[in-house]
Amino acid sequence: MPIKVQSNLPAIKVLESENIFVMPNEVALRQDIRPLKILILNLMPTKIETETQLLRLLGNSPLQVDIELLQMASHTSKNTSPHHLTTFYKTFNQVKNESFDGMIITGAPVEQLDFEEVDYWGELCEIMEWSKHNVCSTFHICWGAQAGLYYHYGIKKHLLPEKLSGIYTHRVLVPHHKLMRGFDDTFTIPHSRHTGIDEEALKRCRGLEVLAVSEIAGSCVICSRNGRQVFVTGHAEYDRDTLAKEYFRDKNKGLNPNVPYNYFPNDDASKTPPMIWRSNATLLYTNWLNYFVYQATPYDLRELINRYPH
Repeated sequence: MPIKVQSNLPAIKVLESENIFVMPNEVALRQDIRPLKILILNLMPTKIETETQLLRLLGNSPLQVDIELLQMASHTSKNTSPHHLTTFYKTFNQVKNESFDGMIITGAPVEQLDFEEVDYWGELCEIMEWSKHNVCSTFHICWGAQAGLYYHYGIKKHLLPEKLSGIYTHRVLVPHHKLMRGFDDTFTIPHSRHTGIDEEALKRCRGLEVLAVSEIAGSCVICSRNGRQVFVTGHAEYDRDTLAKEYFRDKNKGLNPNVPYNYFPNDDASKTPPMIWRSNATLLYTNWLNYFVYQATPYDLRELINRYPH
């Protein structure tokens, strides 16, 4: 899938080196097709790294995708330059009168706070409410998944005894679900979080279906019955070294973290972790784009307002 982005976005060089088809705006304008409009609400502190990870997964389908990056107006990012944010990102006020085929809400390093204590919680709630009428399908990641489950379905999170970090095996519960098409019986993806969701409340929620679960990490892939909301409690988008960077960061801070589970060969942090989840991640995002975005969205996005009125 050609990804349509601004021609000077830092992620382009990395993606082009991996033969990911990236299309500058000026080239995309010459194609007589309507691209899928995907909004990425990037709440991660490592914004450029997260941009690259997500664009890599969105670029593996034959359709054109028009990417819009969104930041929170009510929060000041400490880890990304103001120049990068003003150049490549918009705020909600700049996009709230538009409609989108799909939206991704990333994780965020605020999971140990109550939702209402997060400085941008009010703005995030406004965006999630807006998405019900202006976005065909929304993909929530890690803390973003917990926030979405809490806002839309009242499912609470809780602190874990220790950080869940590593590569976990998941069992597919609904193999014929569109989101799980092509998956093997089991698959692996990374998790990195201090909190879990209320599994009993999730089981009681009739509007949601759990599609994949891990004996250690819990419910992982969750989908609303109408396909308009997808929640993934892990980080399928992570690079090979992302968990390693987090581990050494925490170790250097004196936090004495556990070695990520099933990650370094023989738990030896000096060795390179094998990449064993990229194909699963690609399939997950491709299925979402195909079945819940491309095949579900109207050609004229203005029809979303009529389809899902306030």
